[in-house]
This record gives sequence, structure tokens and C-alpha cells, in this order.
Amino acid sequence: MSRSLNGQVAVVTGAARGVGALLARRLAARGARLALVGLEPDELKRVAEEIGPDSGCWTADVTDREAMARVAAEVLERYGRVDVVVANAGVATGGPFLDVDPADFERVVQVNLMGSVVTARAFLPALVASRGYLLQIASLAAITPAPLMTAYCASKAGVEAFAHCLRAEVGFKGVKVGVGYLSWTDTDMVRGADEDDVMREARSRLPWPANRTYPLEPAVERIADGIARRSPHVYAQWWLRGTQSVRGYLPGLIGGALGRREMRRLEPRITAAGGIRQGLVGRGGAADERARSERPV
Repeated sequence: MSRSLNGQVAVVTGAARGVGALLARRLAARGARLALVGLEPDELKRVAEEIGPDSGCWTADVTDREAMARVAAEVLERYGRVDVVVANAGVATGGPFLDVDPADFERVVQVNLMGSVVTARAFLPALVASRGYLLQIASLAAITPAPLMTAYCASKAGVEAFAHCLRAEVGFKGVKVGVGYLSWTDTDMVRGADEDDVMREARSRLPWPANRTYPLEPAVERIADGIARRSPHVYAQWWLRGTQSVRGYLPGLIGGALGRREMRRLEPRITAAGGIRQGLVGRGGAADERARSERPV
């Protein structure tokens, strides 16, 4: 049975599509009032209209401190409180570290890590007042390293550590902080990464069960359950919980013989293909690039 969030105000970043959009719908179905934040105003408006008249949307870059402070103030003015914040906004790029465009690498870290920091800074005062809950969306990438994903893994490991530190700092004030973990889930980001033949092949050779793509709906339902329970750890796929017990061994395994063997096999393929496809992956990545290009200098 779904746990009720009746009357609670929930903020979801990266809410225009994928995990964020469906999670907003699921939280609304449990009675929450939704404030959606993202970079795609038309998509955000469509999601808000589907949810109902008590939902609102704000167009903002989560790395922009002034914009996010404004959003937090406007959300608080409209709803009078904030009970739940989900720091979900994220982007990704792939390829060998030396070949990835430095601007793309830095943008992944900025959005995934610093965007979460900015989101927390903007909304924590309201969460302290409501004794609320902050859920940081991380990834399997926070638990295990992966070649060709240096920016994404580094940023997700960073947000996991940030959330764990923050939990200790604000727990005595009544604020709970959770970390959400997802494996490969059927979103625009994952589909965009799979458009590159080498990246798709590299993923297919991961050990089971990390080598398959999981449906979005049950993953998001698990996240919504975790939010309703205000859980410290939320696992979108059942088996992710078990990776915590072996995570200490994974860097040595991936960075050792297994990782070297796979990179030795893939490097000729990457060279023959002229490199991994550049840029941020998926439609969310394209929206981020478009928004940056349109921003006044």
C-alpha cells in the first residue's frame, strides 16, 4: 500500500522528464503538492498541468545560486512550507578522460555535484522549519567506479559523500537526509549513452545484474516509497542494497585486471570509430547545452 504524503510540499529538480517527471507524478498521487524545477519550461509546464492546478513550475539552472534562492523564496511564498526536496537534476557524458571535452566534464561535475549543493543551500532553511526530508539522487556510479564514466562517477560519489555529511549536520535539527541509488534505468540519459556503439557494448559486458536496463516505473515507485518513509538509503533496484557490502572491493576489481582487460579490448574500437560521441547525452543534456548557449554572457 502506498504511504500518504497528503498535504506535504515536495520540490523536485530535473523534473521535466525521466525520473524527475515520473517521481513528481507519483508523489502527487500520494497527496503531495509539487514544485517542479528544471531547464525546459514547456516540458515542466506539461508535467505540472498533468499533475493538477496545485502544482507549480520554475525554470532555473540548479548551479545558479541566485536563481535557486529566488525559486526557494517563491516556492515558500506560494505554499507556505517545504517538506520534501529531491535533488534529482543531473547530466552525463562518456568516453576516455583524455578525450572528453573539458567543458563537458566540468559541466557534469557542476550540475551533478554543485547543483545539489546549491539546491540544498537554497531549501535547507525551509526544511529545518518543517523538520523535512532531503533526498539526494546518486547512482550505482557512486558505489562502483567505471571506465569511460569518470565525470559521472566522480560527481555521483561526491553527492553521496555530501549527503552523508549533511545528514550528520542537520539531523539534530529534525531534518532527515537520504541518498537514492539507481542502476541503469530506462531514461533519456541512458538511451542517449546507448546511441554510441562502444559505450553500449561496454555496458553490455558488465557483470549481471548491472548489465541490463531496468524499467522506469518500478524504480520510481521504490523511490517514492523511500521518500514517504524518509529513508536514509533508497534503492531503485532491489539488488543495489547488496552492493554496499562489497563496495570496498570494487575499486580494486574494476581498476585492476578486469578494467585493464576491457580497456585494452575497447581502445582499438574507440580509435577506429573516431572516438566516443562528444557532448552531454540524452535530451536533458541537449536542453542543458541549449540553455547555456542562450544564457547572456
